[in-house]
Amino acid sequence: MRYLSLGQQKVLFVLSLSMLLLLYFRFFYHPALPPEEIYQEIAVEVLGEVRKPGLYLFQKPPTLKETIGKAGGLKEPAHLDTDSSAEILETGTLVTITKESQKIPPYPPFVNPPSPPFNKGGDGGIKIKIGRMEARKLLIFSIPLDLNRVSAEDLALIPGIGESLAREIVAYRESRKGFRSVEELKNVKGIGEKKFQSFKAYLTVRP
Repeated sequence: MRYLSLGQQKVLFVLSLSMLLLLYFRFFYHPALPPEEIYQEIAVEVLGEVRKPGLYLFQKPPTLKETIGKAGGLKEPAHLDTDSSAEILETGTLVTITKESQKIPPYPPFVNPPSPPFNKGGDGGIKIKIGRMEARKLLIFSIPLDLNRVSAEDLALIPGIGESLAREIVAYRESRKGFRSVEELKNVKGIGEKKFQSFKAYLTVRP
């Protein structure tokens, strides 16, 4: 039997150790990756008196001014008051900008500034309405529908909710004067735990 010399044994030991380390790093070692900021796309739709009406995505909730800027700006020069332009918009917001038939000042002379319906946009002859996008668009972007405001027709767009069940939900909502939570759907006739779990993510109860 031939024995390895001390030098050969050292070389073999280093090679074996290298192979073990290589296997460890290849199959078992998963270094912690540096934390990365996760962005959730914010969808906002702009219609009316802007140069490029449409639906726009943002990496963070935009202000009204940023949203109008992304839509190419107003078709005609107009003044937006500071408070309105700095308003933060949430995902699913619909901004509709229309011309006013008559130029309305921010408030009548010699009167304390009133609340709406006086012109939110300032003195530029435009009116800005903040609302919600259509239900089908909200669902495309995985934005839950407000259980207390959604219509039966829109509820029927949700997978697992047909027209009959949608009417049951609306009837329950009207009898109870609104839902307090999404979980309350379990009290609606025809909704069991399995069915509830299948569509609960599509709905929310907004304040």
